Amino acid sequence: MEKSLVIPGPRAVLRHSLPNVIVGKIMPLVVFVSFLRIAGTTGALIAALAWSLGVVIHRRWTGRHVPGLVLLSTIGLAAKTILAMATGSLVVYFLQPTISTALVGLAFLGSVFMGKPLAERLANDFCPFDPETAEHPLLGLFFSRLSLLWAATSLINAALTLWLLLTQSVTTFLIIKSFMGPSFTAATLGLAAVWFHFHTKKAGVRLEFASTIRQSTTCV
Repeated sequence: MEKSLVIPGPRAVLRHSLPNVIVGKIMPLVVFVSFLRIAGTTGALIAALAWSLGVVIHRRWTGRHVPGLVLLSTIGLAAKTILAMATGSLVVYFLQPTISTALVGLAFLGSVFMGKPLAERLANDFCPFDPETAEHPLLGLFFSRLSLLWAATSLINAALTLWLLLTQSVTTFLIIKSFMGPSFTAATLGLAAVWFHFHTKKAGVRLEFASTIRQSTTCV
């Protein structure tokens, strides 16, 4: 009998995550760029932070859930803004997330050697699988490979970002970086999806999307 794995449907995942990415990641960048020329570096930093804090406060005030991505982005933005304003250096402001990206890559790498792939923990945070699917050995192997892949792309991303920061203007850096980050993420997820599809097919395992058979495993 052919075995099956139940995974969240791509439409459900996209519908759930896209608004959070726009609010938590894209809009602060848009606000910063918009205020950079008319208000200067300090004004742009404060405006971007004000946007993020405003989102958090508004959601709290109206009793709505604050997505983890928005909250983490706000905390990181606050730390970077305070550091940049204290040192008066825009390079420091952009260097902090580059260091964070490198540390994230090392964390993914270390988690594999510890036998606890970080990709698996993150996947369960956003899209919990049912017990039978979570314990499938193929899924465990996939998360280990995904963690290694994410470690590699994160370290390459950090190295390229550092090079851009030290050699390009702020405007050029922001434009390239705004495309480079999502491109690395898309490439990582794309390669992971191809690998997962190939090996599940090779192992005779059929994939079923939760959105079509079981709503209980859809992201919440």
